[in-house]
Amino acid sequence: MKILHLDKNHPLLLEKLSEAGFINEENYKASKAEIEEIISNYEGIVIRSRFNIDKQFLDAAKNLKFIARVGAGLESIDTEYAEKLGVKLIAAPEGNRNAVGEHALGMLLSLFNNLTKADSEVKNGLWNREANRGIELDGKTVGIIGYGNMGKAFAKKLRGFDCEVLCFDIKENVGDENAKQVSLKELQHNSDVLSLHTPWTPLTDKMINSEFINSFSKPFWLINTARGKSVVTADLVSALKAGKILGAGLDVLEFEKLSFETLFDSDNLPNSLKELFAMDNVILSPHIAGWTVESKEKLAKVIAEKIIQNFQKPKE
Repeated sequence: MKILHLDKNHPLLLEKLSEAGFINEENYKASKAEIEEIISNYEGIVIRSRFNIDKQFLDAAKNLKFIARVGAGLESIDTEYAEKLGVKLIAAPEGNRNAVGEHALGMLLSLFNNLTKADSEVKNGLWNREANRGIELDGKTVGIIGYGNMGKAFAKKLRGFDCEVLCFDIKENVGDENAKQVSLKELQHNSDVLSLHTPWTPLTDKMINSEFINSFSKPFWLINTARGKSVVTADLVSALKAGKILGAGLDVLEFEKLSFETLFDSDNLPNSLKELFAMDNVILSPHIAGWTVESKEKLAKVIAEKIIQNFQKPKE
């Protein structure tokens, strides 16, 4: 079976697939149109986030049996059409869930203890102790929306703290020893912290808006290591100004799909994003929650194992 690799990943992926008898070919530079001209020669694709795989691409991939995405989500693929064609879709949330859990916890503790603000002040000759007095996670209630691989990993990291963990998910009976599954209304009533661990879907698109925020019974802290488009930035900024949201740790941004050169051009920067960037109680990172040295290898290992499990020909 011939597999086309469209993004560079950990070398372990190529090694394991080669050992299992797959033919690997790499093409990291050709345009999407150029790939469409040759894709019928391949039965498998391994991709990260190089381009979207849409109906036109899938129609050109006459012999495609699987698409493996080295990451957690499949939003960049027309999953409905791919499944209609009988193309198996493979993702690897098991590979970076631990990294996401640690990153979410790190953001939360940094916010609670004013670490980025205090760091900047000390480096500029300011020694403001009282203004940077922190708060503790013990005794707080943490609400998690989306209790799959990522949500469960974050809840597991919270076990060392004396805090209550609640989860809400559209699937029933996903709660475990680390989080009590509750209704959305109960989560909004009790949470001091909200952490998002949802994929992008029509249901989660612009989910965190003014109406949603105002449904919380008390001011809360927001962590988003999931998808940027789930949070309406303008509504988040308004809530931060009003004190409805006490602080935010964002690994993803609503405007992420724009090229970063355009995004950071001050002439094109949305006003809500400019305001967000200026806030001391907001921590930002460039979509790296699942991006660790360890997760790079784990993602490769998981993807290789799933391809081998599903498509390796039995030895004669």
